[in-house]
Amino acid sequence: MSADLSKTAYDHLWMHFTRMSSYENSPVPTIVRGEGTYIYDDKGKRYIDGLAGLFVVNAGHGRVELAETAYKQAQELAFFPVWSYAHPKAVELAERLAGYAPGDLNKVFFTTGGGEAVETAWKLAKQYFKLVGKPTKHKVISRAVAYHGTPHGALSITGLPGLKAPFEPLVPGAHKAPNTNIYRAPIFGDDPEAFGRWAADQIEQQILFEGADTVAAVFLEPVQNAGGCFPPPPGYFQRVREICDRHDVLLVSDEVICAFGRLGTMFACDKFGYVPDMITCAKGMTSGYSPIGACIVSDRLAEPFYEGDNTFLHGYTFGGHPVSAAVALANIEIFEREGLNQHVLDQEGAFRSTLDRLLDLPIVGDVRGNGFFYGIELVKDKVTKETFDEEETERILYGFLSKALFENGLYCRADDRGDPVVQLAPPLIADQAVFDEIEQVLRTVLTEAWTKL
Repeated sequence: MSADLSKTAYDHLWMHFTRMSSYENSPVPTIVRGEGTYIYDDKGKRYIDGLAGLFVVNAGHGRVELAETAYKQAQELAFFPVWSYAHPKAVELAERLAGYAPGDLNKVFFTTGGGEAVETAWKLAKQYFKLVGKPTKHKVISRAVAYHGTPHGALSITGLPGLKAPFEPLVPGAHKAPNTNIYRAPIFGDDPEAFGRWAADQIEQQILFEGADTVAAVFLEPVQNAGGCFPPPPGYFQRVREICDRHDVLLVSDEVICAFGRLGTMFACDKFGYVPDMITCAKGMTSGYSPIGACIVSDRLAEPFYEGDNTFLHGYTFGGHPVSAAVALANIEIFEREGLNQHVLDQEGAFRSTLDRLLDLPIVGDVRGNGFFYGIELVKDKVTKETFDEEETERILYGFLSKALFENGLYCRADDRGDPVVQLAPPLIADQAVFDEIEQVLRTVLTEAWTKL
């Protein structure tokens, strides 16, 4: 391999969601090592991993135990598909996940990532309703600005027009309702409970508009990622659950980011007190040490597929991979042994209050989120909540903020999918010292960003 990793990366590595031209005459940041809550580049510089890789490395970097588990499993059984066959680690992991999942969510369909899990849930919903004699129920409702993945079905469910436009036409039948961004609520902005009822009722209005006999499922993240960490208002999910039951519509809890401790519970629906019909998950299941995802399904939905010659005609070569399943089990053991979920619950208030200090800056309009999952919305005017225009977003968010945060030792996300936000989701082992370090870097860089507006 070439000694110049950066040039080789530009020449051969097509990076995901990356404006490749930006690296034509500048080095590609190259990360070579991780330890705890920190990562190190090829020059030896240390950075706070303020995004847990990509909302993934929940147990932290450098867990030798997980690497050794992968090594041992690869020696014993490196690969075998779960297409009409089982292997011990997939069976054991399915049992563990079913045990953590609420209600009767006892069937686990493995994938290799989150987008595939979402794709699985939509396909399963469509076929389920065909099997139970309601073949016209195939549409889905999701929320504006929400991100649900890149496969064509998952991308259709995604509520970000800019991400979809290059690939249209997409899968028909995916419709949108408002999200729970109370900071920019069109109504009831000063009453969270009333706003939550309104937002949930907009889902029902969409179901009724399309015709309840045509709608199969509603896809919702417990805390919506894109747009900057929108938590649910009080009572929101309970009302959505009632609406779905009333119209025989499945509720899918898309927990690709929110599961496995990000909010302090193994599954985030537990934190907000609702039982979905399916849970989609991935990322934190192995803390990123090996790729895996899953769609966890209720017994009620699975029942017709377990009858006669009915078959769910769907699968992935690497779904339930032995190495990934073994690593996931070892990762869950770390969660249990070290009490990582409880650590998040114990520390989430401190994380929030540390980030809230930034509200004294004129550029910070809102701090929102839950657990170890927060967004900071940037504004031009705190009173009017005026946001950046297109030129300012390009110049401040991409031209300055992203690079400056990294150069100052903080890896996180500055994003404009929705309004301009900085997103933070550190490994679940983070403590007050890490929170303070994050706040100091943000304060320095955001203060300078304000002078450039």
